[in-house]
Amino acid sequence: MTDHREFEADADPDWNASAATFDEEPDHGLRDPRVRAAWAERLRTWLPGRACDVLDLGCGTGSLSLLAAEQGHRVTGVDSAPAMVDLARAKLAGRDAVFLVGDAAAPPVGEQRFDVVLVRHVLWTLPDPGRALRHWRQLLRPEGRLVLVEGVWGAVSPVGIPADRLTALVEPLAGQVRVERLSGDPLLWGRAVEDERYVVVATAA
Repeated sequence: MTDHREFEADADPDWNASAATFDEEPDHGLRDPRVRAAWAERLRTWLPGRACDVLDLGCGTGSLSLLAAEQGHRVTGVDSAPAMVDLARAKLAGRDAVFLVGDAAAPPVGEQRFDVVLVRHVLWTLPDPGRALRHWRQLLRPEGRLVLVEGVWGAVSPVGIPADRLTALVEPLAGQVRVERLSGDPLLWGRAVEDERYVVVATAA
């Protein structure tokens, strides 16, 4: 769950150093019950209704992983920062969840396959988003789905990936693609936002 504001200020942020304060952002830690409930409700509509295997890439401290686990799903989280992974493991202690240190673009999951690949605010930071998407598609079981939460942030020097660009990258890999706009729901972010925020949910052909 990459923090776009830190990327605007630092091209190579130290996620281990920021792990201790990462959850202070409303949409990171989901500590406000209203923000947490808003994300839980959205996630419920993006994930299958039955219990399934979810791969949370760039999982950060595991806030979305925890919501998925609370909804009955089995979670594997991957993050490049060991400090983030440690916090995620503590947050989901006793639940059906495993956390690994690794690259979100090439997660260390071997031959394991998943029903959902969940990624929030990570794809736009990668040098080759198309390549990462193709790899993630290979990690899905038949009729699995990609759930990609992304956006474009900043007025002076915008960073991110627009919904139309991400949709164009995903469409060749999926049978169904839908875009859900998220900017208009301030509960998700703990405040009103004016920039482009959205989710792409793509079901494999």
